[in-house]
Amino acid sequence: MRRSPVWLLSGWLVIGSATSASAQLLAAKDGPIVYGHHHVTTNNIDAQKKFFVDTLGGTLIKVGADGREIVKFPNVLVFFRPGQAPILGSRGSTVNHIGFSVPNIRRAVNRLKAGGYEMITRTEAAAGREIQDDVALPAQPGGSWIAFVLGPDQLKVELVEVQKQTQPIALHHVHFFTPQHADMRAWYVKLFGAKERETPAFLVGDLPGVALNFTKSDTPTVGTPGRAIDHIGFEVKNLEAFTKKLEADGIKLSTPLRKVPALDISIAFVTDPWGTSIELTEGLNRFN
Repeated sequence: MRRSPVWLLSGWLVIGSATSASAQLLAAKDGPIVYGHHHVTTNNIDAQKKFFVDTLGGTLIKVGADGREIVKFPNVLVFFRPGQAPILGSRGSTVNHIGFSVPNIRRAVNRLKAGGYEMITRTEAAAGREIQDDVALPAQPGGSWIAFVLGPDQLKVELVEVQKQTQPIALHHVHFFTPQHADMRAWYVKLFGAKERETPAFLVGDLPGVALNFTKSDTPTVGTPGRAIDHIGFEVKNLEAFTKKLEADGIKLSTPLRKVPALDISIAFVTDPWGTSIELTEGLNRFN
């Protein structure tokens, strides 16, 4: 999906199991490509800030020339883009949900329930998993306790308990759903250098600080633009060279490489073959 120059000039805010819970957006340190940001479409930014900051525990910061508010977590930034009501949720799109890890899932679930958010663990956890008070027990010995919640604008979020984690919350994974999940993982592995890993339930591609999970969907999914998760983002070291390689490999940029002076970063967009909008950035790591 091509974005107009006017939208880019006025909307620079688009820049809106983890292998290392302490990793930040440090491409030079952790690898040439790391996960960078989620960008959320919303018609109620205050409600999203209440969800991500007051309830989940992210840190609200201001960036850029106009002091744009974004939310910072270990390993990821969350940006907001005003949308039109009603916003279509993340379920049914290629990015079904995003995942955070917490050291105590019961405490996190209790906080979400106290905030009035809908727990959807019983309908979203894999069939056969035992559910106790909105938390899914491990599927096998040594597995993780998980829970699912529906945030504002029907944004689906998974929580995964990582007891040894020192931060109260951190990015854990991005979960893709598509009937062609194996092909989708292969595309992300080739493009971003993710390392393949298998689990009993889904396929994984690991990057520093994030797991890219891929589940086979029994029904067709649609691309992300306009959904609750409008696009995802990767921070790339030497973005100009990376985009030239993409084009040499026949991958068309949906938005060409350009500078965003308000943030002093470079950005470009690509769209995966399943319709997922992906922003590529260089310099965004300064804000995490």
